Amino acid sequence: MKTTKDNYLRFSFIVGFLVWLSATVLFRVAGQYFFIVGNPSVMVGLYIILIPALGFISTSVFNKFNLTHLESIKSAAIMVLPGMLLDTLCIQFFEKLFPNMPESYSKSFASWLMFAYSVVLISGLLRKKQQNQS
Repeated sequence: MKTTKDNYLRFSFIVGFLVWLSATVLFRVAGQYFFIVGNPSVMVGLYIILIPALGFISTSVFNKFNLTHLESIKSAAIMVLPGMLLDTLCIQFFEKLFPNMPESYSKSFASWLMFAYSVVLISGLLRKKQQNQS
């Protein structure tokens, strides 16, 4: 019989997919209003905001299942997997998927995505080892 903790990989995948879907829809609908590549302050802000936002999401998953250090690393890898796979298509077909933004933004978009995935992976790597709770 599976325990609740056995579902953490499935849950991590679903969370990763939902974050990807939400962000993709947001960029599709309103990316031109906040992803302003020509404004360094806005772009720095967008990079910085990823750290607490994605750190909070990933840490919440780790805490929900009381994951060990190794389990947190696995969870983080599974969380970024759906987005990394699907964003290969988003970047390749940027002008069709995001007609509201110039195609020249695709490089900055790809860079921002790589940073986002790195934040989640680093949050798994930096997770402190949990003490066994009995």
